[in-house]
Amino acid sequence: MASFMPVCARHKLLPATPDLRVYTLAAALCLLALLAPPPAQAAEAFVIKSLETRLRNNVYSFSTHIEYGFSDEALVALKNGVPLIIILNIEVQEERWYWNKTIAELEQGYLLIYHALSEKFIIHNLNSGVQTDYSSLSDALHALGYIDNLPLIDAKLLKPDSRYILRLRSELDIESLPAPMRPLAYISSDWRLQSDWYTWPLTP
Repeated sequence: MASFMPVCARHKLLPATPDLRVYTLAAALCLLALLAPPPAQAAEAFVIKSLETRLRNNVYSFSTHIEYGFSDEALVALKNGVPLIIILNIEVQEERWYWNKTIAELEQGYLLIYHALSEKFIIHNLNSGVQTDYSSLSDALHALGYIDNLPLIDAKLLKPDSRYILRLRSELDIESLPAPMRPLAYISSDWRLQSDWYTWPLTP
């Protein structure tokens, strides 16, 4: 199985966070989770609104629009200096009548940070290293949600007589959270933020 895009280095790029502050925040979030009544329907969600592919110069790329809705707990953590990593899981599959064969699994990672001193929200692309700051969370999430013509796979690697599909999912990376916060994140729906898989034919 081939991989054609660098996998993000998750923990190495995370800024250090004082242990006491993280433990205090984890305790506060746990108390918030216990006291808050369960909503009838969670407003927070990652939703893939559109996905399309394109072939240019013998290389497939894709564009997507994703809406990011974060829970109050995740936003409290972000505002208190906890970095959040959003991962795009990308699969290229060959369609077959019995089961589809995955021929490539790719990962695109984005680090979202709030810088309290400058009051800026920073998005760091963990694959390319590009870093951009925004004056508001809505601006940052808007930029994060639009990906245009991201290289996917060389057309030479695909068989001309087969049909292929692109599968895409976006998720919050719980494993990248500070250790004191993970036990709560594992069991709380407020932290299990991910989209459904979205499928699109790999066509020119």
